[in-house]
Amino acid sequence: MRLTPLDIQSHHFARRMRGVDAGEVEAFLRMVAEDFADVIRDNDRQRDRIRELEARVAELGSREETLRSTLMTAQELSDDLRKTAAKEAEVLLAEAEVKAEKLIDAAHRRIAKLAEDIREMRALRTRIAASVRCAIETHLELLDGLAADGPEDPVLDGKVAFLAGPRAAAARKAGTTQPLPVPSPGEAAGA
Repeated sequence: MRLTPLDIQSHHFARRMRGVDAGEVEAFLRMVAEDFADVIRDNDRQRDRIRELEARVAELGSREETLRSTLMTAQELSDDLRKTAAKEAEVLLAEAEVKAEKLIDAAHRRIAKLAEDIREMRALRTRIAASVRCAIETHLELLDGLAADGPEDPVLDGKVAFLAGPRAAAARKAGTTQPLPVPSPGEAAGA
């Protein structure tokens, strides 16, 4: 059975002859009781402290488990995000490649269309040049035809001579190449 400081203080020893000094024993017992009371109080404080620390350890253990769980969840989430980002990057890359192929295809079609337009314009230029050349040649032939003296028409010459009068006929017979005077409307009507 445990002794308490009160048990130590209230304990009385039996007296005998030539026994010990009762005052000294009581002082010693008081001193032992006080020290024992300090030890018990210290022991109780240490027990309370141990309980507090054990509770703290349990709480920290719980927190550690929560942190470990959170860390694992964060790691899994990080892995999932990394995988998702990689997949999204692959999808974006594939979309970019498709867009690039479409742009290249459109550019090739545009180049082909421009080449066809250039061929058509060259053919048109050739046709226009031939048409203009033909028109120029036709006009040159007309000009050459107009510039060349045609065969003299005696009937026409007679009519012109008659209209021009005796002076023009005489000039023609003389071989001069003076222009014939154009008769005025009154002279032509009077003839």
